[in-house]
Amino acid sequence: MSTDQRRGGPAPPVRLAFFQRLGPGLITGAADDDPSGVATYSQAGAQFGLNMLWTVALTYPLMTAVQAVSARIGRVTGRGLTGNLTRVFPRGAVGALVALLFVANTINIGADLAAMGAAASLVTGQDQHLFTFGFAVVSLALMVFVPYHRYVGFLKWLTMALFAYVAVIFTVQIDWGQVALRTLKPQLSLTTPVLLVVVAVLGTTISPYMFFWETSEEVEDEEQSGAGSLLDHPEQARGQFRRIGWDNIVGMGFSNLIAFFIILTTAVTLHAHGVTNIQTSSQAAEALRPIAGPLAFGLFSVGIVGAGLLAVPVLAGSAGYALGELRGWRCGLERRASEAPGFYGVIAACVILGLAVDYLGLDPIRALFWSAVINGVISMPIMAAMMVVATRRSLMGPFVTPPGQTLLGWVATALMGAAVAAMLLTL
Repeated sequence: MSTDQRRGGPAPPVRLAFFQRLGPGLITGAADDDPSGVATYSQAGAQFGLNMLWTVALTYPLMTAVQAVSARIGRVTGRGLTGNLTRVFPRGAVGALVALLFVANTINIGADLAAMGAAASLVTGQDQHLFTFGFAVVSLALMVFVPYHRYVGFLKWLTMALFAYVAVIFTVQIDWGQVALRTLKPQLSLTTPVLLVVVAVLGTTISPYMFFWETSEEVEDEEQSGAGSLLDHPEQARGQFRRIGWDNIVGMGFSNLIAFFIILTTAVTLHAHGVTNIQTSSQAAEALRPIAGPLAFGLFSVGIVGAGLLAVPVLAGSAGYALGELRGWRCGLERRASEAPGFYGVIAACVILGLAVDYLGLDPIRALFWSAVINGVISMPIMAAMMVVATRRSLMGPFVTPPGQTLLGWVATALMGAAVAAMLLTL
């Protein structure tokens, strides 16, 4: 029975109630389509046309399984991912992974803020740096001053901004038969540029910060609801695993659908007109204007800003959780800054250092793409460590991952490792 029904009020509509039950999985999936991801998908579509659509179809089941594993770890144990990793692996090794995560997230935040500022500048004609600074201040203020139970609702509704990328498709003509053919049968050779883009797509789709964020948000939700961990309350397991499953099926499906449409949009517009060197999200938006018209340009730009506002808190928050748990600090977006100064200090450092990417004149083109490649490289050891945790009975008790989920998780880990190895061998 819902809270409204207990109070005598009307129950929410079924569709709204389903949306309200979605949480960490939906937000994590939507945050995956940040401006860095938009730039990577845009480059894939512009450079190789429809021949990169297969990557999104391939990653969906693998991404869903990996994120469900991370959520399961948090809900079962009541601890974040770092806290669980330190119970299995040497603290120094975990610290090295967390340091790499911090570096990758900071680069990603800087690239995202710069892309948001550039997109807003394209639409309004005003100063890009001013917008970049403003977005950084707004994002940081929301994380510090708005409690998680309110902020999470804002993040959830912000996912709707990503539908701008779907709307762009209706402004251009599509040969859907060719789309289906190239998705199932791409025409590619295993060259260095192809492998770089594949690794970048994998890295921006199956990203380390997503694992840490979703695990910690399950713990946040668990603490807010007072439900307790599943190790302490095993009678809740069936319902919680069902919710986690649907949350990630919908969330990762949403993420990959948006990614599919970004690649498709740039393939049928930019690639089809010989524009193959798109390396930033704002550059992709600007290139669309003369080809697909002002409406497509406007929708693409709005999507970049909305995606950035959603992604920056997830990137900074995941770094805060990872480093805070390693150091034994109090962590949580529901806590006041005075209660968790170290946690919020890491979040502030990520945003401020990320802002330097724009103000120090670092090349945002390289930052956007290579942050995705870095994510691809460091994902594999983190994924392998996470799968070890998820299958260890000393940590998970009777709730170790089921065989199918375990298989998909290890397949995703092996695929990431193989892609990175192939890229390094061809460089």
